[in-house]
Amino acid sequence: KATVSVLNCCPQATPTMLRATGVKSLKAAVVLAGSGVYDGTEITEGVALLAALSKRGADVTCFAPDRDQAHVVNHLTGEEMKETRNVKVEAARIARGAVESLDKLSGADYDALFVPGGFGAAKNLSDFGFKGADMTVQADVEAVLKSFHSNQKYIGMCCIAPVLAAKVFGTQAGGPGVSVTLGCRGDNWPYNGSMDAAASFGNTTKECDLDAVNVDEANKIVTAPAYMRGDAKPHEVFESVDLMVAEVLKRI
Repeated sequence: KATVSVLNCCPQATPTMLRATGVKSLKAAVVLAGSGVYDGTEITEGVALLAALSKRGADVTCFAPDRDQAHVVNHLTGEEMKETRNVKVEAARIARGAVESLDKLSGADYDALFVPGGFGAAKNLSDFGFKGADMTVQADVEAVLKSFHSNQKYIGMCCIAPVLAAKVFGTQAGGPGVSVTLGCRGDNWPYNGSMDAAASFGNTTKECDLDAVNVDEANKIVTAPAYMRGDAKPHEVFESVDLMVAEVLKRI
């Protein structure tokens, strides 16, 4: 007797609907890095990610490090502000208060991990935003990435976030070397120097525009450019992130 997938028949299925039919909903972990493009998670990307997971019926839990941000940026002027903010507290703005401490996250407990971009990934989850190719990834972030990888779970990352995977899994760090996209080269891609940094860690970088994602099947890492393209429009970012989520979920 043929088996019909609830997800295929009902793309808008919610976790509650799936449980009612006896189908286990996918459990996704989302790592946030604050709130706001210049010192936290890029909000459009974060919301696009949550929306893409929600409409596919995923059961989502958000996580963030419980520590101070590297710094605070005035998003009107771009200038640094003399105040202190907590990454988890700020991330709760995007998660509507529902955010867990990153140290509680294990790859054994979830089906997939997602990390949106924004300078928070380069400042709070790592120091790439300050040190470039001399970067280090925060120990708790590295542990989470390695936990999902060792448990053979898929990891979806967009914008600048793939540089985290490049650093952790590059051959220079004793890893297998991964394939990621950080967008393309050219005038519309102001952060394309990140591609050189990722390659220097012992990885392969692929150029992808907003209508494409890069899939590393061997390491189960799916990456999308999103706002790496400087002139990207909000709906294009939503579509870029949605494509990343779709490519991860269809492989689980």
